[in-house]
Amino acid sequence: MSPCGVTIAVVPTRLVVISTVIVTYGPFGSALLREGALPCVTALHTAKVCGPWGWDSVTVSDDELDVALRSAVRGDESGFAVLWRALQPALLRYLRVVCADAAEDVASETWLQAARDLSSFTGDATAFRVWLFRIARHRGIDDRRRAWRRREEVSEVVEPAAGEAVGDVLHDVVERSGTAWALDVISSLPADQAEAVMLRAVVGLDVAGTAAVLGKRPGAVRVAAMRGLRRLAEHPQVRQRRQPAGGLSGTRLEGA
Repeated sequence: MSPCGVTIAVVPTRLVVISTVIVTYGPFGSALLREGALPCVTALHTAKVCGPWGWDSVTVSDDELDVALRSAVRGDESGFAVLWRALQPALLRYLRVVCADAAEDVASETWLQAARDLSSFTGDATAFRVWLFRIARHRGIDDRRRAWRRREEVSEVVEPAAGEAVGDVLHDVVERSGTAWALDVISSLPADQAEAVMLRAVVGLDVAGTAAVLGKRPGAVRVAAMRGLRRLAEHPQVRQRRQPAGGLSGTRLEGA
């Protein structure tokens, strides 16, 4: 038995992972395997279930991410695992704002769709980020709609917050107050502002990439991001936790 609970002593690891994928993901997992996404799906499942036991944590440059992407498109599972390790943390933070407690489930659905469709993807690592987060947003919206239907009501998932902010506020708050707390505060923004702030300031997409994910004009993205940051700056909890004036790093949104 491996540290992540997958038996590898009797049969080849790949066969075990295949069977575990089918059990875990049901007909969807079986369909992915039939469609030839096995290398990507097994890499995803190993990293998801085994955590650091399955793959080492990685910090990669854009050039290295491009290499991993090309390998993944060719069906190499190690390349796909690098993509997962590099982008999953930011994806989860973004989805925490979009769909709250369902973030991990929606992230899994996102990666499974990415694994299924990756062979037809064209572009570099920057384009892949946009493509991946667009999938995540659509999956998140679907999840919210399902939740609304279950509650038999149509309402916004997030509530507007009073107040206003500066680009370095978000980084200062995350650094000093913890990511989970910061995401809760961001989630209190109107939905369009929360998504724009997450994609620009946390995920690191440029204005064009954020606009592509959200399906909006670049000008609308700039306005939403800046309004969200201004609201954060005046949020009572943010004001209480920030450093005294002059102690900030000066981070800002380039091109905002």
